Amino acid sequence: MTEPTATTDQDPDEADQDEAAGPACVVVFNANDPSGAGGLGADATTIASVGAHALPVLTGAYARDTAEIFDHFALDEDAVTEQARAVLEDVAVQVIKVGFVGSPENISAIAELASDYADVPVVAYMPNLSWWEEDQIDAYLDAFRELMLPQTTVLVGNHSTLRRWLLPDWSSERSPSPRDIAKAAADKGVPYTLVTGILLPDQHVDNVLASPQAVLASARFELFEAQFTGAGDTLSAALAALLAGGAELAEAATEALTYLDHCLDGGFRPGMGHVVPDRMFWAQPEDDEDDTAGDDANESRDIGGMPSPTRH
Repeated sequence: MTEPTATTDQDPDEADQDEAAGPACVVVFNANDPSGAGGLGADATTIASVGAHALPVLTGAYARDTAEIFDHFALDEDAVTEQARAVLEDVAVQVIKVGFVGSPENISAIAELASDYADVPVVAYMPNLSWWEEDQIDAYLDAFRELMLPQTTVLVGNHSTLRRWLLPDWSSERSPSPRDIAKAAADKGVPYTLVTGILLPDQHVDNVLASPQAVLASARFELFEAQFTGAGDTLSAALAALLAGGAELAEAATEALTYLDHCLDGGFRPGMGHVVPDRMFWAQPEDDEDDTAGDDANESRDIGGMPSPTRH
């Protein structure tokens, strides 16, 4: 059997361009999550599923299962910096995504790296840190506010998490709007904020991309009973990948929320804890029996916790 041979008809310059062409690249700073629910594994899978290439920089590791986080072990900031510098000096990066990085020292190192690549947009996700010790939470949030937010292009977080962090002295009986939260983030240099999980009547939540001046995009979801782990990492990674691929911000936010909906719709429970988003939902085989397809879809939504968008 003869081996295939390459043709020589193509112009060398065109060949070089074809070789250089490829998916957009996203450098990701996050911790490893051995459950696969969130962390670097979730980021890399999401980014690949959306069509970009992840450059994962390990910042630490969780000790956790699908139900809860037991501990976290942060890497030294020099180890984080060395990983990132090595790849950033080799690969053209379109977007930087920052998840949970474990320590104020790592935040400082990543903020410095981001400032050195000031033309590269930064998507930063702030998770719920209630599993951590209070003094560690305070130190982390303070460092993120003062060092990372000035480098951030889009901040992503749940309404309750961002409200407690950015508007701790909010005294009005009215719940702060996405624009109120975006204004607080903008005071630290963030031009755009994607606020998720805004409670609405009739078992719905809203998700809003806002600046201090306007609402740029929104998507409404219906709540379900089950609880997910990893939705925030999934959404922020999808947003980063879509921006890296050239989508406009409002379009990228809407598409990322739609992608998350599909992931949650196909969510599964690999252990005894929470439901995990299926970030490769499109690769699952379809049911051949038309009569049962609708029932299966409804069952997958029933285990789902967050949501399917309402149509309007």
